[in-house]
Amino acid sequence: MLTILAAMLVACSDTNTQKQDTSRSQATVDTMSLLFSSEGRHLANVRQLTFGRENAEAYFSYNGDEIIFQATRDTFQCDQIFTMNADGSDITLVSTGKGRTTCAFIQPDGKKIIYSSTHLSSHDCPPPADMSKGYVWALYPGFDIFQADLDGANLVNLTNSPRYDAEAVYSPNGSMIAFTSLRSGDLEIYTMKPDGSDVRRLTDSPGYDGGPFFSRDSKRIVYRASRPETDAEIEDYRNLLDQDMIRPGKLEIFVMDADGSNRRQITNNGAANFAPYFHPDGKRIIFCSNLADTVAPRRNFDLFMVNDDGSGLERITYNSTFDGFPMFSHDGKKLLFCSNRHNDKPGETNVFMADWID
Repeated sequence: MLTILAAMLVACSDTNTQKQDTSRSQATVDTMSLLFSSEGRHLANVRQLTFGRENAEAYFSYNGDEIIFQATRDTFQCDQIFTMNADGSDITLVSTGKGRTTCAFIQPDGKKIIYSSTHLSSHDCPPPADMSKGYVWALYPGFDIFQADLDGANLVNLTNSPRYDAEAVYSPNGSMIAFTSLRSGDLEIYTMKPDGSDVRRLTDSPGYDGGPFFSRDSKRIVYRASRPETDAEIEDYRNLLDQDMIRPGKLEIFVMDADGSNRRQITNNGAANFAPYFHPDGKRIIFCSNLADTVAPRRNFDLFMVNDDGSGLERITYNSTFDGFPMFSHDGKKLLFCSNRHNDKPGETNVFMADWID
């Protein structure tokens, strides 16, 4: 689903390792050339970790040594899940190579991973979203959440609902998985134990609630949500859900306790705000938004930071195309993000890592 946003802008090998194009490598990239004007306030020593095709939703392991992400490759036209070292080396396929995958995350102890995949419903790539409906995301009903060893072995299905199950993350204390599901007929956030048991629904407001991430202490969840208000907006939302689609034009950032209580809206700007992530201090939230792009179709997304009470909004990146999917390392010293900057072909999205300056 989210790779469509980044793009807007398979048989496994014997070793199960995908070698990326080394014609351009970090050694040939001047880190200063990867920064745009005004980005030096918070970012330094930017490194490009992937080179070419679509690479998105990259997330650190708890110790910061490894990164998990979704990507297309010549042998995989649909997104598959890969891991790599934090310097971009040793890119390894860890999903099945079948169907479409999304939303991967590494367990805090580093032994397990979770991701969503459609491979049980079909080994083929599902059709792209129907853009005759406008700009929409596809909510593939074949998506279920799976857990596997770090190398992809011992795959276990954690969900088995007939609708979309995805956007899953572990809590930092390892006791919970938060995820998004359409099982109730609306897009809501749920939690479950790492073995798939004790499923609990956290949200119940009409509209899309999704993309959850935990605070460092595992006590709160930050997420994105839409709240259709007019009769026309509600009808459009419901009609698209019936067709397993959503229109993500207006998304705001919310925070709630990990049990679903104390829900608070953080942003209220009418833009498409998504991919929120807590700074390790628990007081700030970094997220992606097209807030600064006021010209239709508003396809320029940048990173922003805001306090958890909604104050102190600050723009972090100034790229003219797409910057998204930010994540802090556990110690707050590094920032991962995905971007169209410094690409060889329009629309290519790559993974970048920067030193974070407070």
